[in-house]
Amino acid sequence: MLKILPLAALTAFAVLPASAAFAHVAFERTEAAPGASYRGVLRVPHGCKGEATHTVRVQLPEEMVAVKPMPKAGWSVSTRIGPYAAPYDDHGRTMLEGVREIVWAAGNLPDAHYDEFVFVGRIAPGARAGSVIYAPVVQECASGMEQWVETPAPGQAASALKAPAPSIRLVADDGRAGSPAAPAAKSWRLGDLVVSTPWTRATPRGAPVAGGYVTITNAGSQPDRLTGGAFALSGSVEVHEMSNEGGMMRMRQLRDGLEIKPGATVELKPGGNHLMFTGLRQPVVAGQKVKGALAFEKAGTIEVEFDAAPIGGAAPPTAQTGGAPATTGGPAAGPSGHHHH
Repeated sequence: MLKILPLAALTAFAVLPASAAFAHVAFERTEAAPGASYRGVLRVPHGCKGEATHTVRVQLPEEMVAVKPMPKAGWSVSTRIGPYAAPYDDHGRTMLEGVREIVWAAGNLPDAHYDEFVFVGRIAPGARAGSVIYAPVVQECASGMEQWVETPAPGQAASALKAPAPSIRLVADDGRAGSPAAPAAKSWRLGDLVVSTPWTRATPRGAPVAGGYVTITNAGSQPDRLTGGAFALSGSVEVHEMSNEGGMMRMRQLRDGLEIKPGATVELKPGGNHLMFTGLRQPVVAGQKVKGALAFEKAGTIEVEFDAAPIGGAAPPTAQTGGAPATTGGPAAGPSGHHHH
């Protein structure tokens, strides 16, 4: 694990006591799965004993890789690159080093205000499910600082710490035990989103596009948007809406994505809203399992696998188990003349 910032290096500042537990710096998402994408949102609830925060330093745990910070208006952002504890494979490339620390500086967060600092990354595939990882954070102010760097000793409760480091619990399925929307077979969880039974249909040779279908449930209290994703056999992924205008079915791209409201389940299906895989490099074959990903505005990106049904066929059995539509019939023509698969 990364070491806590040494106090000797911080003697230029007066170290201030931490605030009450409800005012700790913490992650918005406190669970993640090994190998999964992660969008880290650090909630900073105040400054330093009445003073404004001008710098926020975040040390990343060894289990977090491929990190990129989000620029923040009014703040500069810099990173420190260092070696990973263990190499990991990034789509055929062996990665030996990456971002180990992020520093947002030259900003102004008044003590009475709240703000968020954001980065994206991935939990290393070799990380151990069931463990807890920590990201020590230091807020620097004009004449003092807040250090959120404490980690519990063996057998110690985290609630006993005065200034706990923000933590993430690693879980096997990126889900929360006991959630009312617990994933079933062929399902994935990304934060509060449950992604069930992605599937597609086989395509004729030479077809430029294919359709993608999936069911998404938002078990959280905040809306999110499906903005696109990836499909191993295509150049890009678009989110499309089907609507009935004057008795004619029309299709259009949702450039801002498809909203997934809190508590809602949205089904992308043939004849309705769907994904469009454009620029197919080869035909989709019935029975094939195609690697892909779904991208969300807030939750980030999750890797999934699309099961391929026959041309114009029903959803594969695994997709039907998860509640995806079992429809039949040939492809329907879209408004621009290309086929909707």
